Amino acid sequence: MEVNHMLYSLTHIRHKRNRRLLLAILLLSGLLSGCEGGTLENSAAIPAGGSLSTVQFWEATDLHYLDKSLHDGGSAFQSFVSSGDGKQLPYMDEILDAFVYEASIKKPDFIILSGDLTNNGERASHKSLARKLARIEEKGTSVYVIPGNHDLFNPWARAFKGDRQIMTDSITDKNFTEIYGRFGYDEALSRDRQSLSYAVRAAPGLWLLMIDSNQYDNNRRLGHPQTDGRVLPSTLAWIDSCVQMAANENARVLTVMHHNILDHSDIDIPGFKVNNSGQVLKKLQKNGLNLVLSGHIHMQDIRHDLTDGGTEITDKTAVYDIATSALAVNPHQYGAMTFDPMSGRTTYQSTPVDVEGWAASAGLTDSRLLSFKKYAEQSFIDDSYKKAYESLKGSKFSDQDKREMADAMAQLNVRYFAGTAGGGIDDLLKLPGFKLWSTVNDGFLPRYIRSMAQSKPLSNTSLEIILNREQP
Repeated sequence: MEVNHMLYSLTHIRHKRNRRLLLAILLLSGLLSGCEGGTLENSAAIPAGGSLSTVQFWEATDLHYLDKSLHDGGSAFQSFVSSGDGKQLPYMDEILDAFVYEASIKKPDFIILSGDLTNNGERASHKSLARKLARIEEKGTSVYVIPGNHDLFNPWARAFKGDRQIMTDSITDKNFTEIYGRFGYDEALSRDRQSLSYAVRAAPGLWLLMIDSNQYDNNRRLGHPQTDGRVLPSTLAWIDSCVQMAANENARVLTVMHHNILDHSDIDIPGFKVNNSGQVLKKLQKNGLNLVLSGHIHMQDIRHDLTDGGTEITDKTAVYDIATSALAVNPHQYGAMTFDPMSGRTTYQSTPVDVEGWAASAGLTDSRLLSFKKYAEQSFIDDSYKKAYESLKGSKFSDQDKREMADAMAQLNVRYFAGTAGGGIDDLLKLPGFKLWSTVNDGFLPRYIRSMAQSKPLSNTSLEIILNREQP
């Protein structure tokens, strides 16, 4: 069998164990040599001649999974959920089971999870999640993960029993690579020595550059997780070598990180964009890395960079950042993506998890799960309404005015997080509450509402782009 044909077979074997077995045979037989850090030197990701089928893959982020063994649904847990930011923690286990089931039906080639895998880094949540991800891989879909700011060294790791919050074990960076070794780290072509960043060949002609943008070394000293991000200088230097290795096999590179590389809101909200975003952006532009998948901000938004003068830069150097909304937050969606190995054409479409279909197939009787879309949306609206109404306490408005203003904010917020507000909200602008909000200038919430109401020419839920390819 010719080496190129065997390499072609290697990239097309969907089950990781079989891929590793074939790789071992190739190495032992002497057909491959010169591997360093798992990299196949001069290997051909796309064989000469013929064509390759389009790759189907998903990206999800901000699962914030809390293992059911860590809560009993009691008052402490309910208080924690109600004081949060809209995460559907009571049904996160079911949402993930629906996600796993959907993957078994649609069979994407691989799935990317871009951080905040757990609620607050609980060891039990990590281990339970890894077991769910193993079920995905057993059906032939590879999974690749990176951590988020909630996942490591987290002093806030808690269990909830009755009316008490109880400290529980968190994990270290070493624990993370042990628990999730089979989900990217064990097959990494290259690892950054100073972070949990790695590069992996996910499909013929496509590498994933999985960048760890988190700051967790001081969490235990601080007593809380550090939420802002950065990319280390050593990681920036490491990116150059990864791009060159990918170029040597004529592959394109897709960048993944937890924090955003661009601003996804028109108001200044610190902590979402990496602190050294200017440096990172220049590094991506230099290497022709024009698409980043991120999360962290929890809402669905797609942006691309502009020059300092405010004019649109060329297609060759433009960098797009897709912030996929949190899987834990309504509308509980992921990015369904495709990649054409021959042309580099890459598409993205936000897609809600079909919890209702999974619940029906499993024969469940919980009415909330059987009509989950309606239930989850109303829960998010109710939570937004409550926060908006409470923010108006002590204001000049009548109680009726406050109710109308809270309703307008909640109706807009549900579309904003889904990524559909930018396409038009004329019906919402007619609500009495919006006219009342326009009379308020002070405070965060009025500015937030005005930013949500702005129209946006670029879709937040879909994108088609040609991934650049550096020449070796």
